[in-house]
Amino acid sequence: MIVCIAEKPSVAREIAKVLGANSSHDGYMEGNGYQVTWTFGHLCTLKEPQDYCDQWRRWSLGALPMIPPRFGIKLIENQGYEKQFHIIERLMQAADGIINCGDAGQEGELIQRWVMQKAKAKCPVQRLWVSSLTEDAIREAFANLKPQDEYQSLYEAGLCRAIGDWLLGMNATRLYTIRFAQAKGQVLSIGRVQTPTLAMIVKRHFEIKNFVPEKYWILSTLYRDVTFTSTKGKIKKPEEGQAAMDAIRGKDFEVTSIEQKAGTEGPPRLFDLTSLQVECNKKFSFSADDTLKHIQSLYEKKLTTYPRVDTTFLSDDIYPRCPNILQGIRPYAPLVQPLMGKKLKKSKKVFDSSKVTDHHAIIPTGTDPSTVDLSLAEKRVYDLVARRFIAVFYPDCKFSTTTVLGQVEWSAGVPPALKKEQFKATGKQILDQGWRAVFGGRSESSDGQENSENSDKEQVLPAFEQGEHGPHEPSLAEKQTTPPKPYTEATLLRAMETAGKTVDNDELRDALKANGIGRPSTRAAIIETLYKRQYISKVRKSLEPTPTGIALIGVIQEELLKSAELTGQWEKKLRDIEARKYDSHQFIDELKQMVSQIVQQVISDGTRRLVYEV
Repeated sequence: MIVCIAEKPSVAREIAKVLGANSSHDGYMEGNGYQVTWTFGHLCTLKEPQDYCDQWRRWSLGALPMIPPRFGIKLIENQGYEKQFHIIERLMQAADGIINCGDAGQEGELIQRWVMQKAKAKCPVQRLWVSSLTEDAIREAFANLKPQDEYQSLYEAGLCRAIGDWLLGMNATRLYTIRFAQAKGQVLSIGRVQTPTLAMIVKRHFEIKNFVPEKYWILSTLYRDVTFTSTKGKIKKPEEGQAAMDAIRGKDFEVTSIEQKAGTEGPPRLFDLTSLQVECNKKFSFSADDTLKHIQSLYEKKLTTYPRVDTTFLSDDIYPRCPNILQGIRPYAPLVQPLMGKKLKKSKKVFDSSKVTDHHAIIPTGTDPSTVDLSLAEKRVYDLVARRFIAVFYPDCKFSTTTVLGQVEWSAGVPPALKKEQFKATGKQILDQGWRAVFGGRSESSDGQENSENSDKEQVLPAFEQGEHGPHEPSLAEKQTTPPKPYTEATLLRAMETAGKTVDNDELRDALKANGIGRPSTRAAIIETLYKRQYISKVRKSLEPTPTGIALIGVIQEELLKSAELTGQWEKKLRDIEARKYDSHQFIDELKQMVSQIVQQVISDGTRRLVYEV
């Protein structure tokens, strides 16, 4: 008998249906030589400190650092989990072979391996790797099973992540709680990703709080109902601006240059999990955690592909399947129809196998969404995914950009160097919507920003001729510099992805992903943890640190604990372990050394104290 173990009952049912395991039993399904069982996500976890030695049961500085000689696992204390585990254990110990059908990623590999280890499974194990739960995809995956050993580095990376979180979290939380907690029962929670994420929010809070606005003035003039702005930019002193405005008042404005450039704009990228969470937060105010739940549900309902991905590309072997996928999403037939009957566009910005490792970007599976019962939120998320997918096969948007330069001669008596004031106006006109038609004429950038087609048309300039001149009306506008904006969940997710760097360019963002903090699948949980610990709160859509969160970051002086950049370097090592470019034992040794140093530094520093101030 072959035992297949999935990560959720719903996934197990889909696999059992394909395999013909139609006989239901308590905790598994059976048939056609297969027994299909399931976990409920994590059934096992790393042992707690007191499980290693009784001395670690009590929180004391003398017991730190806690570094077990060998890490062990245990069942999570839950009656339902324990019952299901014993069913799995019985099946595995009698099995001729096991097929690991866990989610195709680090966490999924770790969850299933721990269960198999705890169950003392001895038979050969194969790995099922599937990116969607359609019947065809499952059959294809079963036809391409691989030995579990080929995924050893994936498991080692997940194990190192779990051990790293344990070492840092357990030790630093006890260390800072004992040293700095001001009330009985207060716990100061420290986490490898949680704390640098909180530090970014606190840093932004103080950048805004301490921001001192600076006034400046902008000189502009109205000519033929078009506002032209001085090319000198910001004017620091009002008297200089007033003098310039007075010097050009009553003089003719002259058009000196007209330049038109034709341009094209490609469609927005396909979604990875982070960009989907960003888009849903901006459009619908969904939290990162809500978006993950909705796209996970769409995956389990066989409408979209595997969601916990960090690439926006598709592998080249997906291209031949795309016509069938497009034809399958019937509610979008009016948008798909213009693409049918001709060869689909194949862009390197979409199809690039070198940019895909375990999984490709999130796309529809081709299952008709109208045949599945969906919530309103799920429909909204699916609509985003479907339209992005359709749009990549549409032609580029074509537009024309016009730049008009003009000048006004100054009054007599001014120095020669200041004889003329230069002005500029720009306008943009959409010539061919191309992919924008998929979004109803809106422009959707890869980071979720959008502009209406009408706003672009409003910027179209009238026909100017070089050398024309006439009266104009100058004005001087007083402005002031503005502070950075508070983080929203959308902008925080981007900051986590790029280790705190502000990046708008897609290519540069891709390069920084290797050093991002957290994984796409865990960032939502990190943000939720900060809410739960009452370290941050939400004011409308803005994320604000609480006094507790501010005080905690204020007392942490160890950069290794709160630096997004340094944490990002550790994240890269975890990715390198998965890619067999870094040794897992070396990673754990470095973590042990780092934890020991932090404990020593904090214990020896008696000058710090937790101060609650905002």
